[in-house]
Amino acid sequence: MIGVTVLGSTGSIGVNTLDVIAQHPAQYRAVALTANRNVERLFEQCVAHHPDYAVMCDVDAAEQLQQKIQLAGLTTQVLAGVEGLEKVATLAQCEQVMAAIVGAAGLLPTLAAARAGKRVLLANKEALVMSGQLFMDAVREHGAALLPIDSEHNAIFQCMPPRFSALESDGIEQILLTGSGGPFRTVAPEALVDVTPAQACAHPNWVMGRKISVDSATMMNKGLELIEACWIFAAPAEKIQIVVHPQSIIHSMVEYIDGSVLAQMGSPDMRIPIAHAMAWPQRMSSGVERLNLFDIARLDFERPDDARFPCLRLAREVAEQGGTAAAVLNAANEVAVEAFLEERLRFTDISRVIEATLADVSAQVATTLATILQADADAREVAQRHVSGLKIK
Repeated sequence: MIGVTVLGSTGSIGVNTLDVIAQHPAQYRAVALTANRNVERLFEQCVAHHPDYAVMCDVDAAEQLQQKIQLAGLTTQVLAGVEGLEKVATLAQCEQVMAAIVGAAGLLPTLAAARAGKRVLLANKEALVMSGQLFMDAVREHGAALLPIDSEHNAIFQCMPPRFSALESDGIEQILLTGSGGPFRTVAPEALVDVTPAQACAHPNWVMGRKISVDSATMMNKGLELIEACWIFAAPAEKIQIVVHPQSIIHSMVEYIDGSVLAQMGSPDMRIPIAHAMAWPQRMSSGVERLNLFDIARLDFERPDDARFPCLRLAREVAEQGGTAAAVLNAANEVAVEAFLEERLRFTDISRVIEATLADVSAQVATTLATILQADADAREVAQRHVSGLKIK
């Protein structure tokens, strides 16, 4: 029986992870579940899965959950805050940690899991984007295993040699990182100024949380994935080509020096990469409907439009710059997206806030966690000032 801690169990990745666990009750069990403030959903999950621990990031929410747990007669122990998250990420009875907390909030518990030598199932791209070398060093030094959950990185992983070492030594020419293009792939750039949060969150293929949906609409998610891929696969940014693929059937590709291109295909359902990473190096059922190529009939590919998606350019520049620039980019994006979702900022101003923040916050060498967290804090303060200057009157 393999114990799994699910960091961010009430989000879409967490819910899908619990679905996969429920399909294989003789092999896996949820030992700990965590959420930010969604007391009702986490309580329902505790009733269904009987974890040893439940963690609420919000202290008041933890007290509410504790009351519900006691009234239901459950034995689940309730914890709170970052300390609680780090504890359940390092439990002895937990062998795998699904890192699915959205944004920078997932960095500390995910890093704790790596330092505890766990199999880290990485769905939180921001943790690696922010900490980069520090995170990869922790994985190597503590004997952890890093399995990517993002459908694109999981696809690349599946297309790599079993004992991947480096692009050049394994004969890899480039990585082809696919993206759907989101809901505004064909919208004229000048029309994006009036985009609403509801429109930005209406992804054509995937069911995702609001923040990630906006990142898909700006294609910042693809920019963050580019940075993440640089670290996971030890690849320079110029070896990663972003390809817009509207159908979201090919999840990414790897091109080899002999001209071969290997692609991983599947239905746009996150249970596929989740099941792959949990069972690796074996395979197990994910419960996903099989891909029918006859129904798909065609696959399209386009170059990304930098005029429509300026966030892609910013992310590539940051990937080439290195240091704490990626932490600044991520923090500014989180601030800008939150303001947009709260209707305090126009959609087209998201990239402006990010670019202005990158210009105002100098990148440092990212040698310590304290340096990274300070860059994150500085960037958030600066980004808030830029939001105030651009906010909708």
